[in-house]
Amino acid sequence: MKKSLVAGNWKMYKTPQESVTFVQELKRSVKNYEDRDILVCPPFTSLVPVSELLKDTPIKLGAQNVYFEEEGAFTGEVSAKMLKEVGVSCVICGHSERRNIFMETNEIINKKVKKTISTGMTAILCVGEKLEEREDEKTFDIIETQVQRCLDGIDNTEGLVIAYEPVWAIGTGKNATPEQAEEVHLFIKELVSKLFGSSSAESILILYGGSVKPENIDLLMAQKDIDGVLVGGASLKLDSFLRIIDYR
Repeated sequence: MKKSLVAGNWKMYKTPQESVTFVQELKRSVKNYEDRDILVCPPFTSLVPVSELLKDTPIKLGAQNVYFEEEGAFTGEVSAKMLKEVGVSCVICGHSERRNIFMETNEIINKKVKKTISTGMTAILCVGEKLEEREDEKTFDIIETQVQRCLDGIDNTEGLVIAYEPVWAIGTGKNATPEQAEEVHLFIKELVSKLFGSSSAESILILYGGSVKPENIDLLMAQKDIDGVLVGGASLKLDSFLRIIDYR
């Protein structure tokens, strides 16, 4: 059975102690699910203490970024090997904030996806269009280019998750309607089928990210091709994150 995935991206929030307190409460409150996985992605400074707390729990640990070199004189960067050793199982690659604030290109993201997968972790590849690109009806062109270039040289979808995050709906309070999200998810699924085959398209998880909140989670997850969510701000508060995890 293909499980859905509810992933919380904490961005640059929560000190190590705040992260520990949150995860302790999350462990006590979350239900056991057979049909969905839960992932939290704290800042780098919180990975070690959170990893210790998540041992022997169904909650997975993720990182928000990675560098594509094995090691070296790369001040401020963190390697895939370092992440894996502290218990990270998934890495977010190419989040729109990395693309737009830190100017990461599709080629850089491609290297990060490859390194993450080759190290034995799952890469969550983020793709999405800006507001002006949607208004110019370039959504599908942008998504196709990002998927193709970021997955260049990758032979299969093992260790890969794709997250569609319309940039215009991140942190703005706006969100794509469930129908708009489903339309793009179906397009990505068909694109994956062309690139890797129909079996890969059926097995890969395609998440939606973009102002996911308790008020819209049920309608989003009711869509046929939405396999989970990448949650930003709503994952920072226990009550809202628990409600999103417990979607109906």
